[in-house]
Amino acid sequence: MHGRLEKMVAHNADSVRYELVLNGDVIALNPMLGKAITLEHTGRLVCGHCRQFMKKSFNQGYCYPCFARLAQCDMCMMKPETCHYDAGTCREPIWAESFCFQPHFVYLANTSGLKVGITRYTQIPTRWIDQGAIQALPIFKVNSRRLSGQIEVLIASHVSDKTQWQRMLKHQIEPVDLIAQRDRLIKLCEEELAILVQQNPGGIEFLSRENVVDLHYPIPAPPLKVTALNFDKTPSVSGILLGIKGQYLIFDRGVLNVRKFSGYEINFSTI
Repeated sequence: MHGRLEKMVAHNADSVRYELVLNGDVIALNPMLGKAITLEHTGRLVCGHCRQFMKKSFNQGYCYPCFARLAQCDMCMMKPETCHYDAGTCREPIWAESFCFQPHFVYLANTSGLKVGITRYTQIPTRWIDQGAIQALPIFKVNSRRLSGQIEVLIASHVSDKTQWQRMLKHQIEPVDLIAQRDRLIKLCEEELAILVQQNPGGIEFLSRENVVDLHYPIPAPPLKVTALNFDKTPSVSGILLGIKGQYLIFDRGVLNVRKFSGYEINFSTI
């Protein structure tokens, strides 16, 4: 198969089911575990928005004009607490109203250890799977992306908001009591959270009855050593597919972050 590479589609089940996406066509990957596959970069890049060829990829799959123009590429997507919609400087106010002013969740996850994160309501559990979490627990539901970011910043002063991808891929993470950690962190942030609740009446809901979600990945042989594969250095990536976790394909000779290379035109083949 041939086409523009996009982030893998994941379906939660007893073991997460993955699909590789090329120009919208999907390839079921779980049946290919233990088989030799090849992904070869043709040298061409295709923008995820305007679909024009580009010389360089920005923000995981955009050409520079789209990267500079689109609200979804603005820094506030990475740091939602910096949202500037109210200041009247949003790049695309209509888009922001449909994206940023929708329910968002603040959650705890166990990826390479305990972390805090945020996601839209439509991205549960996809967001957790993309991060390689083995456990996740929603702790707040809020009415805007900016507010979720503000809560995340408070909690991140006591726990990480990052994932160590090498440790996550080695798949040697011990389970965590997320409910106990939730209660501990909320207690630590009690005063700051009370101020946000007062400033945003009706905008924050504490999710006291949510259950921990356990996630299992098709990774029968976790790698002992993690070496990143890169289409810019090695256009043809091939090997035995040993496992899949997060957005990574785990080969016998290294790991490939599929999402990082969104927009790369790929030829896919298997023996």
